[in-house]
Amino acid sequence: MKILMVLTSHDKLGTTGEKTGFWLEEFAAPYYVFKDAGATITLVSPLGGQPPLDPKSDDAGSQTEATLRFKADTAAQAVLANTLKLNGVAAADFDAVFYPGGHGPLWDLAEDAASIALIETMFAAGKPVAAVCHAPGVLRHPKLADGTSVVQGKKVTGFTNTEEAAVGLTDIVPFLVEDMLKKNGGDYSKGADWAPYVLTDGLLVTGQNPASSELAARALMALLA
Repeated sequence: MKILMVLTSHDKLGTTGEKTGFWLEEFAAPYYVFKDAGATITLVSPLGGQPPLDPKSDDAGSQTEATLRFKADTAAQAVLANTLKLNGVAAADFDAVFYPGGHGPLWDLAEDAASIALIETMFAAGKPVAAVCHAPGVLRHPKLADGTSVVQGKKVTGFTNTEEAAVGLTDIVPFLVEDMLKKNGGDYSKGADWAPYVLTDGLLVTGQNPASSELAARALMALLA
């Protein structure tokens, strides 16, 4: 079982002067779900190398069992520091793809030609795609063979407008995940803010927020089983 994890390379939080990137829990929890299941994991990012970590996800209050395990895992840290370039890998070599969130993907992965092509190729090949929190933003442009959005008519979730408002970034992000998914024809629904909420529809798995990351990874594993 070969799983591709796609991380952001974007570290600027709009024009705020603050840093962003990927959210640690949304990488660490799925990484260990896959690793503990015996999967071969490949990490990629648009620029390759060390992807930027959202500093807020490294706060004491954001730590989980998975993030603490990662902080003690020098082998995993070395793998993360040396991500391959996204445009250098082929969908044919993987059984599934998982996108961790953080605000970074809204700027780079959502618009990245290699990411769009990867998602389209995975769906065309009957392989599952999973994304959590802000990462469902990567579903903004990919289309199916008939030209419709990959989310059209699909049950989907992602970071909510109310969660975005709670972190004060509604006017900073390039687009709101909830609004985009609805605009593209997705059958969007959500759970309570900050509570785990994951949906599977066909080959697509989406999770609402950081608390949904482990469940989203397990949902992807269920499709592979």
